[in-house]
Amino acid sequence: MSRPPAISGKNLVRALERDGFSVRRQTGSHVLLEHGDGRMVVVPVHANKDLPTGTLRGILRDAEISSEHLRDLL
Repeated sequence: MSRPPAISGKNLVRALERDGFSVRRQTGSHVLLEHGDGRMVVVPVHANKDLPTGTLRGILRDAEISSEHLRDLL
């Protein structure tokens, strides 16, 4: 797995929506997205700051998306 790109939570939500996820709800600064096949991920959206690498990797793992596929979605 290659290094994921630096991306803000807001832009990650947009990329996941392009991949078939839809926003289910938002509680504070955390957005819950759900895919039609049942996958669910929570993305923290804090201002326009980039997500920490470990957090981003965990979200991509839960969403079953590779770093390369995320780059294609951007």
